[in-house]
Amino acid sequence: MSPTEKPTLAAKPGQKGIDPRGPRFGAGITAVILLALIAYALLRDPSTGTTSIDHGTDGEEASWSSLSLLTVSERLLLPSTIVLALLVALFAWGAFAGIQRHPYGLLFKALIRPRLTPPTELEDPVPPTFAQGIGFVITLVGLVLHVAGVPWALVFAASFAFIAAFLNSVFGYCLGCQIYLLLMRAGILARKSAPTL
Repeated sequence: MSPTEKPTLAAKPGQKGIDPRGPRFGAGITAVILLALIAYALLRDPSTGTTSIDHGTDGEEASWSSLSLLTVSERLLLPSTIVLALLVALFAWGAFAGIQRHPYGLLFKALIRPRLTPPTELEDPVPPTFAQGIGFVITLVGLVLHVAGVPWALVFAASFAFIAAFLNSVFGYCLGCQIYLLLMRAGILARKSAPTL
């Protein structure tokens, strides 16, 4: 890439690109799972509730997060923890194996893409892979803090990831891809070359 050339999400000539609808499809599945996780956590999970404990005859009560009253093993077995751990694993898969090898991408390639017209332009797989890495970090931090007993950590992490997945799936705006492009323009990241055809 020349110094005057601005980085874009489009695949370069001769570069093996991906159908941009694939990451949007995966983001849609992720957004639905995250929305269900957030709803469950807000309604049923002890990570967002508090427990009042009476401290004697003076009527004073102290409040603690219900999550902090659970042991680590009990926190690990919460349905919300298990679902978030699954999402962390899926983000890790996309970040480290590449967006082309992500289960949602493979599902899109096998079942959805053959039923669609070819895309007008292919996308560079590096920015969406970078975006998977951001999703991995955000959800991993939320998971670790949740298991450590920090109230609302799961909901905040899932909410941030949901916003990014929603923007990508509904509007085609990949927040992680845009962060990648900004870091490239600032010279913080060097452009990785994807395999050529």
